[in-house]
Amino acid sequence: MTVEIALSRHPHDRVAERRTDEAWLAEVWADDENTRVLVVAGTRVQVVDAGLAWVPPSQAPEGTKVLLGERDGTVWFAVIIDGSHADQSWMPLRGLVPALADDTGEQAALIVHAIGIAEWLWATRHCIRCGGTYEPMQLGHVLRCTDCGREEFPRTDPAVIMVVADGEAPDDRCLLGRHPSWPPGRYSTLAGFVEPGESIEQAVRREVYEESGIKVGDVEYFGSQPWPLPRSLMIGCIAKATSADISVDGLEIEDARWFTREQMKAEAEAGTLVLPGGISISRSLIEHWYGGPLPGQW
Repeated sequence: MTVEIALSRHPHDRVAERRTDEAWLAEVWADDENTRVLVVAGTRVQVVDAGLAWVPPSQAPEGTKVLLGERDGTVWFAVIIDGSHADQSWMPLRGLVPALADDTGEQAALIVHAIGIAEWLWATRHCIRCGGTYEPMQLGHVLRCTDCGREEFPRTDPAVIMVVADGEAPDDRCLLGRHPSWPPGRYSTLAGFVEPGESIEQAVRREVYEESGIKVGDVEYFGSQPWPLPRSLMIGCIAKATSADISVDGLEIEDARWFTREQMKAEAEAGTLVLPGGISISRSLIEHWYGGPLPGQW
């Protein structure tokens, strides 16, 4: 199955082998024409009239350099500075989601990479073995303890996200749920983190049953997407229900409903059903099941 998912489009070459190539790094950092830098203050980036403020290296401030990679003849970096430099023109990733939803893929993957590393550096201050101080190595992709020498690498938490289909082929209904904090009409696919010692398929079955009371049989892989809010890899799946009676947990899920395609289209057009935005893999899962684009989003 080949599926195009928003934040997985147009990946850049991360050129990991170049992270310790001092001669090459000095050469590309001196190239203002073919190198661009995204300045990240804490975990925020600056937004200007034309979009994000990518600058040539000569205009970048001092900070922690992060090599993002190469694409289309350009080398891309981030420089992470203290969050105190950010004013109202600087935004966190969540605030950039609407703009990234319209992005063709030219910048989205780079931004997610940059902010994902910045989030990790911000959250990982002390060695988990001895409590010592970390220093960044390999252009922001490794932390080494200055006391015991332990190395720490960026962590990504696997999470499953699934559209649950019910009925005979081509699957007559799909299951969507809503969180108690969401505005009226907002529904999405179910999701949850993979627990230690658990497979993807097991996590899908457990999460769906815990949140909705629905039992799942077959689980089919759909696609994946990075989601650095804060540091997840969303693993999209299509789950086939083997039961139909809904019983929500009332905590993570306030309500869950079966939707036919006709109901989904009519309610989305009327605005009584508000579906996830296009940047989310949830949207891709829902529209894949539906068979085409749907109106409205949040």
